[in-house]
Amino acid sequence: MMQSTTPPLRTPLQAADAPRRTSASAPVRAATLLAAALLGACASTPLPPWPAQPPATATPQAPRTVPPPLGTAQRTDVPAAPVATTPVTPDGAQATAPLPYSAAVAARFPAPSVRYETPGLAEGRSGFTTQAELTQWLRDLAATQRGATRLQMLDLGPSQRGAPIHALVLTRAAGTDVAALDASRRPTVVLIGQQHGDEPAGSEALLVVARELAQGLLEPMLDRINVIVVPRANPDGAEAGARATANGIDLDRDHLLLQTPEARALAKLVRNYRPIAVIDLQEYRVGGAFLEKFNALQRHDVLMQHATTANLPEFMSRAALEWYHQPMAKALTTEALTHDWQYTASTRPGDLRIFMGGTQPETARNVNGLKNAVSMLVQSRGAGMERTHIQRRVHAQVTAVTSALRSTVDRADSLEQVRSYETRDIAAQACRGNITIEASPMPTQRDLLMLDPLTGADRAVSVQWSSSLQLNALRKRPRPCGYWLAASAGDAVERMQLLGIQVMRIAEPGTALADTYQEASRETSQRHHADGTPADARSIVRAQVTPRRIAIDVPSGSYYVPLNQPLANLAVAALEPDTQNSYFANHIIANLADMARIMAPPSLVFEETD
Repeated sequence: MMQSTTPPLRTPLQAADAPRRTSASAPVRAATLLAAALLGACASTPLPPWPAQPPATATPQAPRTVPPPLGTAQRTDVPAAPVATTPVTPDGAQATAPLPYSAAVAARFPAPSVRYETPGLAEGRSGFTTQAELTQWLRDLAATQRGATRLQMLDLGPSQRGAPIHALVLTRAAGTDVAALDASRRPTVVLIGQQHGDEPAGSEALLVVARELAQGLLEPMLDRINVIVVPRANPDGAEAGARATANGIDLDRDHLLLQTPEARALAKLVRNYRPIAVIDLQEYRVGGAFLEKFNALQRHDVLMQHATTANLPEFMSRAALEWYHQPMAKALTTEALTHDWQYTASTRPGDLRIFMGGTQPETARNVNGLKNAVSMLVQSRGAGMERTHIQRRVHAQVTAVTSALRSTVDRADSLEQVRSYETRDIAAQACRGNITIEASPMPTQRDLLMLDPLTGADRAVSVQWSSSLQLNALRKRPRPCGYWLAASAGDAVERMQLLGIQVMRIAEPGTALADTYQEASRETSQRHHADGTPADARSIVRAQVTPRRIAIDVPSGSYYVPLNQPLANLAVAALEPDTQNSYFANHIIANLADMARIMAPPSLVFEETD
């Protein structure tokens, strides 16, 4: 590990705010500070010991009384809890449409022994919780605060069709604003549901979780953590029963480009509250290519995966695997819920490969991982299945979320230590070594357990497995000290600032040693999934470039994105032009001449940016 004599870095948000507090009246001081930070750089705070077991709690005001998973125990002191222990009929009998497979397969997925209650889960309903019902549910919770628990309903902004995107803050801090949560010194967890409108189980599950955190089984966790619940990130898609947002963009492919107000709302929330963990609840579609290619059906109640993209912080990835994924798998098994890694089949005829969750820095899972958070995707089996098995699907999501919250409670202090280490280490790497520009998953082979579509019996299928747990680096470059952007790149700057990336505006003309991008060729293409099929219909520019080392003139009014900052690797994902998710490829930065890689610590003067 590199060692550094630089002072401890501030939090990602504080670091991003710093240049905005530097006015043009003190430009020399800004330049000096930047040079010192860039030149300092040989190692950071030592990584804390990696405990095999959760540490014991030292503070009496932060008890570790954590309940078992919802549905396995009841508290008698809590009125109106949304969970009851009454048996229910099999979910298949409640479906409003024919079963998507045989009764023998349906029998493999009985309803849980408890019943969850939300407006959308009521008996006789054909639809799920409406936007008006969701709003009222959160409003009622926020209005019934008791004891030390504080709740605040946030309006993150309107969707494309004007529907509100709501969040609920639950905490035992002195207040519910960003400053109060920071002052509590408790880690924050963000829970996101229904990025895809036709995947309702996550939204219904988060209504249950929100109520249990407010006045039920999960409330004691707030002595150790803060929680922000976003039950429905895509209200327009939910209203239409559609996967995409109103303009046809897949919200979960928009967390780097920020082309939708929904993605911008989530980015701003994460930037401001800086969660230690982000849990994204989705559903996956059963049948389709699996039935056509393997004559088999997926058998798993839950598919889950942490962030898997290039340049992730090593130890936060390890925390995601050992402190979140493994306990979550155990909790699901305890509830007799089956699980595996996230995977999908190629949609290309004749392509028998199975792909784990993708490696592109575009999804909530991967982008939030590059923000140095534990970032987990949890998918229940149910997209497009209407109300079939809905109680079991919600039970699977609630069990997974409860496990993630418990993991954060158990590891609260260690998680903050590990992230503090990672942010310092990432910043210390500016101007040093190499950075991966593009990577691909590792091809391998495995036996995947599926179901016979007629008998429902387990069937092991040998598949070509594309593993995201180990990446092949396709292209690397020397890590720059930062990036220069032309004054015309204001749109890119605004998006990066929404992501929490530090951007400085140059106050006085200067020069810098840079690698400019020399274009060898280009073509009009599309963003693609891992199997090579188009992800959407929008065109992108795929350019082949070669860096060329020269001294460049840096005019006032242009921008500098330093890489001695905690979100350096996210900046790389946005700015290296020859990848399918870059701001250049997606027409956010118009010309290659409008950007350059700064290859030596610059002596530049900066002013405050908005």
